[in-house]
Amino acid sequence: MNLSAIPAFQDNYIWLLTHAGRAWVVDPGEASPVLSELARQQLVLEGILITHHHGDHTGGVPELLAEFAQVRVYGPANEALRFDYHPLQEGATIEIFDTAVEIIDVPGHTAGHIAYWLNPSSQSPILFCGDTLFSGGCGRLFEGTAAQMHESLQKLASRAPQTRVCCAHEYTLSNLRFAAAVEPENTALQAHIQQCEAQRAQGLSTLPS
Repeated sequence: MNLSAIPAFQDNYIWLLTHAGRAWVVDPGEASPVLSELARQQLVLEGILITHHHGDHTGGVPELLAEFAQVRVYGPANEALRFDYHPLQEGATIEIFDTAVEIIDVPGHTAGHIAYWLNPSSQSPILFCGDTLFSGGCGRLFEGTAAQMHESLQKLASRAPQTRVCCAHEYTLSNLRFAAAVEPENTALQAHIQQCEAQRAQGLSTLPS
C-alpha cells in the first residue's frame, strides 16, 4: 500500500492510497488534481473517504463519481453530505486493500467529524484525521465544543506513537510559531521549526507528521 498527498487549493492535501493499480482518496475538495494524478499513474479509483462535510473536503466528489461510477463513498453518519454515501461512526470498520480501517468519532471542528485509522502490514499505522489534529495544532471549533475537541484529541493520542498523521492542510509552520510563543524555551520545538522551515523552503510537505 502506497501513501501520497495530492496538493489542492492553496494549502489542502488530498490523501491518496494506491495498490495494484487501484486507488482510494481522502477528502477530495476538488476533482481536477485527483483526476490528473489518477491518469498519470494509470489508476482506477475504487473508493473515497470523507472526514467531515466542509466543501474543501467534499467539493470534488460529484465529478469523481461522474468519472468512476462504481466508486464506494464513505462519510460521517452524523453529518449531511450532498451525495449518496455509506454513513459511518465509531465502532464500525471497513476494508481497504485487505486492511481493516477503524472509524473514530472526533467531534469538535464539526459536530459529526470522523477519522480513519489503519495499520497496513509491515508499515507504520496511518491516521486520516481531516481538520481535527494538525502537525503542531488542532482544528478550529466551528460546531463542537472545546470539551469535545479535547476528548477527540485524547482518543487520537491513545493510538500507536508511530502512527503517520495525515491531516488535510499545510498549517504546520503557523501552528509551530504559535506554539513557540506559548513555550519559548522549548528547544525540541525550536529544532522542529527549523526542520519544517527547511522542508518548506525546498517545496516539500511537512506531512505526514
